[in-house]
Amino acid sequence: MNSDVDVAVIGAGQAGLSAAYYLRRFGVEPESGFVVLDHAPGPGGAWQFRWPSLTLSTVNGVHDLPGLGFADTIGVYPNDPEAALVHAAAAVPQYFATYEKQFELPVHRPVHTRVVCARGERLRIETDRGVVSARGLINATGTWERPFIPRYPGAESFTGRQVHTKDYASAQDFAGQHVLVVGGGISAVQLLDEISRVTTTTWVTRRPPEFRDEPFTPEIGRAAVALVEDRVRRGLPPGSVVSVTGLPVTPAIRAARERGVLARQPMFSEITADGVRWSDGRELKVDVILWCTGFRSSLDHLAPLRLRGPGGGITMTGRLATQVASDPRIHLVGYGPSSSTIGANRAGQAAARELTRHLGVPAGSERPT
Repeated sequence: MNSDVDVAVIGAGQAGLSAAYYLRRFGVEPESGFVVLDHAPGPGGAWQFRWPSLTLSTVNGVHDLPGLGFADTIGVYPNDPEAALVHAAAAVPQYFATYEKQFELPVHRPVHTRVVCARGERLRIETDRGVVSARGLINATGTWERPFIPRYPGAESFTGRQVHTKDYASAQDFAGQHVLVVGGGISAVQLLDEISRVTTTTWVTRRPPEFRDEPFTPEIGRAAVALVEDRVRRGLPPGSVVSVTGLPVTPAIRAARERGVLARQPMFSEITADGVRWSDGRELKVDVILWCTGFRSSLDHLAPLRLRGPGGGITMTGRLATQVASDPRIHLVGYGPSSSTIGANRAGQAAARELTRHLGVPAGSERPT
């Protein structure tokens, strides 16, 4: 691994690989010009850690990386009958591995980035495999490593199990127990549906869920990304892209409705030793609280750079809001509007182009796709 480069990319998920692809396309040489540092044991980003029941027919969406189609590589399309038999945790890592090899991307793993500091005109990236010095940084660490569980009074007194989506493996783990599923996102509904087939459940959310009967279109995706982009340009903490797209009404959701599984309850006010209590005094005994409450951006290693404002957000700029306004050497992809696969590819391209131009990186002729 070269320890002195023009650009370092941290993270090899969708956004990181997209950025690496475009760095190569814009003529930045791998290894001598840029490296990709990935903490995971193998290709696949967060996909390699997803629960086994998440198949290509139930996943919210697998978007093609630039230059190589997913279905053409794996040989299965989401609407194929056999898609229900293909686990996302196996297929997507296979796709990413093929992608890294085909485009000769300089991904080094496992490399754990401990901290990034400013050292004059360069950035010092300290890892468990040595120090990398770079003139610019594209951070693509995503959110998987930062599961979020909100604080509620009495949480420490609960004698049952508290589990986050990140730790979910199988609905069978909860057989015979009453499971309280917390959260209004796509993952919450998917896991609620699965678990309700083997045991009793209760579903609670902060806001009434919004279901989307119409197909998910590019226009809906762009509108969702635009809302989050506006927040980060104003220095506000980013909201979730998925939270503003609504819940798609799939055949599984229709079936869950008919079984009465989607009888949503408002959020409780406190946790008790054997369950939860609402503000009106109503109580419910539960054995498990499954927190499907999302993730936060994994940016702790950037703390010495002091990028966050007083409200906890980072003011972003650039064509697609990937550039940190206070330090144009740093681009965040997989943050804010590019935190889902909807915007990751375009964000990787924008970050690679803007950063190489800002740094004046000597680049060869633009390579064809």
